Amino acid sequence: MRATLRWAHADLRAHRGEALFTVLATAGIVASLLLAGALFSYTADPWQRVFTQSEGAHVWIHTRDGAQPEELRDLEGVTGLSGPFRTARTTVELGGARANAELRATGPEPPAVGRPLVTAGRWPAAGAADEIVLEGSLARALWAEPGDTLTARGARGTEHTLRVTGVADTAEPRYTPGDTPGIGWLPEKALEKLQPDPERTGQTVGLRLADPDDTDFMVQRAVTALGADQVSQVTRWQQARAEAAGQGRLLGLLLALFGLGALLAAALAVAGAISTRVHGHLRDISVLKAIGFTPAQVVRVFLVQHLGLALLGVASGAAVTELLGARIPGRIGEAVDVWRQLPGHTWTVLATTGASVLFIATATSLAAWRAGRVPPVPVARTAVPRGLGPLTLPERRALGRDAPPALVLGWRGAFPGRARSLAAVGRLAVPLAMITAALGAWTTVDRFHERPEEVGLPAALTVRDGSPEGAASGVGRRARTERLLAAHPDVTAVHPGTEVEALVPGQTATITLRGLGTDTEPYPFALAEGRLPDGPDEAVAGQGLLDLLDVRVGDWVRMTVQGRPQILHITGRSIEPEDGGRVISTSLDNLDLGDGPGPAAPDVHHLVLRDGADAGEVGAELAASFDGRLEVREPANPADELAGVRGVIAGLIAVLALIGLTELSTVLGARVRDRGRDLLALKAIGLTPRQIAGVITVSTAFTALAAALAGTVLGAAAGRWLIDAQGRSSGIGAGIAQAPPPGVLLLVAAAAVVGAVAVSAVPAARASRRRIADTLSETL
Repeated sequence: MRATLRWAHADLRAHRGEALFTVLATAGIVASLLLAGALFSYTADPWQRVFTQSEGAHVWIHTRDGAQPEELRDLEGVTGLSGPFRTARTTVELGGARANAELRATGPEPPAVGRPLVTAGRWPAAGAADEIVLEGSLARALWAEPGDTLTARGARGTEHTLRVTGVADTAEPRYTPGDTPGIGWLPEKALEKLQPDPERTGQTVGLRLADPDDTDFMVQRAVTALGADQVSQVTRWQQARAEAAGQGRLLGLLLALFGLGALLAAALAVAGAISTRVHGHLRDISVLKAIGFTPAQVVRVFLVQHLGLALLGVASGAAVTELLGARIPGRIGEAVDVWRQLPGHTWTVLATTGASVLFIATATSLAAWRAGRVPPVPVARTAVPRGLGPLTLPERRALGRDAPPALVLGWRGAFPGRARSLAAVGRLAVPLAMITAALGAWTTVDRFHERPEEVGLPAALTVRDGSPEGAASGVGRRARTERLLAAHPDVTAVHPGTEVEALVPGQTATITLRGLGTDTEPYPFALAEGRLPDGPDEAVAGQGLLDLLDVRVGDWVRMTVQGRPQILHITGRSIEPEDGGRVISTSLDNLDLGDGPGPAAPDVHHLVLRDGADAGEVGAELAASFDGRLEVREPANPADELAGVRGVIAGLIAVLALIGLTELSTVLGARVRDRGRDLLALKAIGLTPRQIAGVITVSTAFTALAAALAGTVLGAAAGRWLIDAQGRSSGIGAGIAQAPPPGVLLLVAAAAVVGAVAVSAVPAARASRRRIADTLSETL
């Protein structure tokens, strides 16, 4: 063992730069993987992020007004209490949209436990009697935003107006029509004015537990302490998490796939580096065996050396991430700060670092096993690779026509026709392919923002008549509204529409049935398959609906709408970014809702704007021109769910670029070492040091160029397939993927070549200054 450690120490002293680079590369890869994990946890699981940031309560207990829930603070296992809050159940209305809500009386500051995270606007002012903050899902159901005024029904049916001052996120169950009421927070004075009768109010308290796994037991203890007759409802954190499980699913899957690709690229780079390092020690291995080292001792030498470097690099990367990760500006630093508070943070760090060390140990073991089989003699044939052979006819002709020797000989050195050279190109192509696929995801997100009409979002604004008589307005009033909307200079089309829930055959599930446009002015659906509907009872459907009903384009489907049958012929598959794609759309003229003779009456108008128009400004102008009678909103864009994907992709590209540089350094080191005899020959025939350095640089550049061509082609195809596959699984449907522009692909290839030249410049210059005697001594 002493001899093993001495040889490893001597080898590290002789190759300090290579050892330092190995440690830094390992640390960089581990740090990047940990940052990617933090971003994944932050973005793909929004419920956990909100729960952590808000110090969420694990249990919410709703009681009668006379209960004493503050006594639960003394229960063993309870670490914090949110409330108790005096509450009132009521109905709130805004612009014709109604929802059940639980209104909670709070103080001038949000509570420390179960704190609502205000995402828009502000918290109600102290003593205000007409201000309210709405939970996000309730605000979306009401089309509410800060500044709007809603109506709440109070005691004896009286109506009270409340001004929305903010919208907040919470880790409690979301609003579900007919099931779970939404949440609103307002000052005590406002709740007292709305519902002064104590018999019609209750209390709500949140419990934060020391051990979330003891939730059921703690609920039993809490109900026993309060009295079963005093408790009206209990909600657990598992319920809220299950309801929010679908949020971030698409982003989570994309990040998981790209993360696996980065792991594969890192694995190939590490395996190549270790194999190349062992191959470079073949002469030393032969000498060690000649002086008495056994194969087991040789294997032990390489395991000890590389595991030591791996442990140092992994520990450094993890330490830097833990200590400095939260100080990175922007989303990455915020993600790391939140991630460090998550329950599984410690296990994630241990699993990532342990898996990295285990993989390096596996790769080193395989390479060391090969080293243990190296015979002690003869040394020359084993330790010194064969030359490139004679010049081919095209190479001789190129030199005869005064082609630069560095270009011809660099090409010759890059592609000698050996399996190792092809393997190097393949290993370098993997990170480049993943970079191209990641850029494809970036381009697809940009497509949703810049060309929404191509992905099922042709309307930039939706408009509803928010006046009390708007829902019952006649045909003449709707026609006047449409004419006034179309008169705006930035509006190019106005499409009336309506939306209802429909039961599928067997009444096992509900789908969304939409009437959009008319036969004379059809709605501009974004089709991925089939044709637009242009006849009676024709419709287009989303991928989610086709999968749910197990039908295809060309089939007829039957559904039940408000107790009436509706049969439609599916003529095309549209890209449907809403409701999981479980949407079928037809013309208003084909929709019969039983609300009177003729086609269904529209309750919303979809506005298509001219290119370059600002939807926010147009919406404000329309709302002002109708004296606030219209509810003007921008439709939700599914790309908003992927808001954090750009930062993730940028970090992923940086990780993959580091892996690519590691692989380039490995290829360069092997090429300089293996071509020692060629350098001797080149100097002997009169090439200058600059020309020799050019040969090495051009050789590395050609390898990078070949990898870039293969990687960009494969990455563009793989990225399109992955994104379309995710679109199909999410219900949106295939056809949303957008390949990176040719200019971006050329930029990736150029960056790979420039990086290869930059990496090889210094080693090539050092190799060109080597003396003939040094090269000859190594060969002999």
